[in-house]
Amino acid sequence: MVKVLVTGGDGQLGKCLKGIQEKYSNIEFFFANKSVLDITQERQVENFFTQNNFDWCINCAAYTAVDKAENDVENSEKINIIGVKNLAEACSENNIKIIHISTDFVFDGKQNTAYSEDINTNPLGVYGHTKLLGEKELIKRNPKHFIIRTSWLYSEFNQNFMKTMLRLSRDKEELNVVSDQIGTPTYARDLAEVILYIINQNGSTYGIYHYSNEGVASWYDFAKAIFDLNHIKIKVNPVHTESYPTPSKRPHFSVLDKTKIKNTFSIDIPYWRDSLKEALSHLE
Repeated sequence: MVKVLVTGGDGQLGKCLKGIQEKYSNIEFFFANKSVLDITQERQVENFFTQNNFDWCINCAAYTAVDKAENDVENSEKINIIGVKNLAEACSENNIKIIHISTDFVFDGKQNTAYSEDINTNPLGVYGHTKLLGEKELIKRNPKHFIIRTSWLYSEFNQNFMKTMLRLSRDKEELNVVSDQIGTPTYARDLAEVILYIINQNGSTYGIYHYSNEGVASWYDFAKAIFDLNHIKIKVNPVHTESYPTPSKRPHFSVLDKTKIKNTFSIDIPYWRDSLKEALSHLE
């Protein structure tokens, strides 16, 4: 039996892992939210790992409020940097492999071809900056790591773009959605499946990997697809980023190159519209 700790167990990726755990009878899961394990508390993390036996740790815990992070630097650093450092050290001391979830926001979005893992990082805001520093802490402190950068994560759980669009459509006849930010939506359940596939393979090809669904879209395309697949009649207007100012800058282009993860683990990645249809069916 493989023992796996999932930190950030109440987040949408944690809930997706929980939702598919029955398919993996060889894995014993332990889902920890902040009340069970506060990763920012070094001594608590040390004690927790001393008292429990794990083979793998999946770190889904993160400060992900991109705009709020601009004025909440301290908490963003605590969770995305200090928390990762604490987990990395505890896992290293206890010979535990760690899978850490990172983000496309480590890039500035200034190129117009898909980002591979070896492209130089240059985050635009506090969120991306703290996530990048968290990656560096992990690399420095635990060689047995997988860092998976993903983009535009959504699911049937918690708050995300898909659920926000559906909520807004209930009392609005018209929406403005940004059309000049390009990336790829990622269904958290698909990412969860890949993570557990790596664990089942007992993977040891450590390093940084990129994972999102296949294809390319703008937020406008994503919104249109949500409404089309759900047969919702609503007018959606494409607008430029400048029309929708936010405290944190977003990368204009953050499509991730998945060649490395596909070749290393011989996996097929679903097209984003197909996964969106699947997510909507789970929501119903």
